Amino acid sequence: DPGMLPRRNYAIMQIRGNRSQSSRLWLYRQLKDPYVRMARRDGYRSRAAFKLMEIDDKFHLTENIKCAADLGAAPGGWCQVLSQRSSADTKIVASDLAIFDSVDKVEQIVGDFEDEDVKRRLTAALDQKADLIVSDMAPSVIGHAATDHIRIMRLAEAARLFAEEVLKPGGAFVVKVFRGGGEKAFLESLKKNFRTARFFKPESSRDASAEIYAVATGFAPCD
Repeated sequence: DPGMLPRRNYAIMQIRGNRSQSSRLWLYRQLKDPYVRMARRDGYRSRAAFKLMEIDDKFHLTENIKCAADLGAAPGGWCQVLSQRSSADTKIVASDLAIFDSVDKVEQIVGDFEDEDVKRRLTAALDQKADLIVSDMAPSVIGHAATDHIRIMRLAEAARLFAEEVLKPGGAFVVKVFRGGGEKAFLESLKKNFRTARFFKPESSRDASAEIYAVATGFAPCD
């Protein structure tokens, strides 16, 4: 009975079972990852919660926010951080293709963010200009770096356009991209409507990962 085995021993048995090489490598990495263990210990839905915490510790994005949106929110790790680091009356709206277990103060919009109807539903749910838009959206990667880069940059651009529609002056925007060349032009586009924009790679982001976060603060739309 696997339920009678220590968690680590059962996981090792699972790794040694009939799995693909990529699956076994992923499981080994999960077992060794200190942020996976910390997420379990502290009750976070995913190790990604620590990425947003590091970003917030660096840029102080959640101070005094009253309205925020989390794009690509499942399984809810970033929502947990937003909920914990904001006041009781803060409105938080989250969107994802998948529904996830509820998080205090968070309203979920289920659907494809690239669908215009989903964006309209998100805007209606916010019901006011937002202080903060965060996006950890990523495509289903295929392992071809150039293609994966193009796909995530398309999502990042969609998130940017949405943020510039719903943010209040002075608001902030965080979005995940992959390195690959197009991220530099993307950062320059952010600088047109934000006072500051820079890249930041949290320590909790794996060294081997191409992901990096664009952090833009002081929304000041051009007339």
